Amino acid sequence: MNHDETADRSATVRPSTSAWVRRFLDADAGERIVRVEALHGGVTAEMRKLTVAARGGGARELVLRSYVDPFFVDRAEEALDREAGALAVLAGATDVAAPGLIAADPTAAHCEYPSLLMTHLPGRALLGDEGLGERVRLLARQLAAIHAVCPDEQPPKYEALTTADTVVVPEGADSTAWAAAIDLIREPTPPYEGRFLHRDFHLGNVLFDTPPTRITGVVDWAGASWGPTDLDVAHSCTNLALLHGPEWGQRFADAYEEAGGVLARDAGERLYWRVRDALAFSEEVQVVARPWREAGRTELTTGVVEGRLDAYVTGLMSSASSI
Repeated sequence: MNHDETADRSATVRPSTSAWVRRFLDADAGERIVRVEALHGGVTAEMRKLTVAARGGGARELVLRSYVDPFFVDRAEEALDREAGALAVLAGATDVAAPGLIAADPTAAHCEYPSLLMTHLPGRALLGDEGLGERVRLLARQLAAIHAVCPDEQPPKYEALTTADTVVVPEGADSTAWAAAIDLIREPTPPYEGRFLHRDFHLGNVLFDTPPTRITGVVDWAGASWGPTDLDVAHSCTNLALLHGPEWGQRFADAYEEAGGVLARDAGERLYWRVRDALAFSEEVQVVARPWREAGRTELTTGVVEGRLDAYVTGLMSSASSI
């Protein structure tokens, strides 16, 4: 940072990255970075909110995403290309509030680490139980709107994120139900009609106004993909089941259809996607639960989340008997 910049104690912008960001500021208006704040709650990338002030008193806020962890740096180019492509598509979407793309450096040609610069959206993520029913309704409407986006070029195909051989069965889980679930995802992938997917749509990536009457933004488009709507819905269902209790998984799926979203006609195909997504969480329970606790849900220990995942998977497999 230069001498004009200030930062909170937990945030910095590295020299080369700062110089890169300044290339996209309005020099004629005297724009400069005056504050840097760390944004918490993410898992894969370092997030910084930049306050940019102009000569005469005007100001705006930007967000800088940088992949700094070696594990994610190796995957950053694809992720940032996906996000940049998704934000470009969504620039013309009126029903989806997404950040505006300013610039991307996916190979770290200019920055210390692969980075993306975008506009900052108002609102905040809400992870508490209060008012959840209304937020689920808003979430479902927003996801249906995302799936209605028709890009000129299809984004890359979705990634399943788990296999039958990588599932981690929680200690004390219902072994019979989990064995049946693992066998289910060994079956061939059901046919589907591809749609534009967010691929990580959940309460942590959705911003609400205060009080929460509308969604002000959807963030983290690094997994934007082309694939079955059932997979995006399944991911939201699992997140809600782990955050708020297993019953919320089905409630979200119902709300999505009520909002006009279209799922697979066959109940067995719906179950396949729900189970596949839930089993993917078994491999990263600790990683998923940590930002929830940091956001104030301190009761969501790894053990509690594993218990909810077991209950959710068991419930899904119990429903399979009626199909």
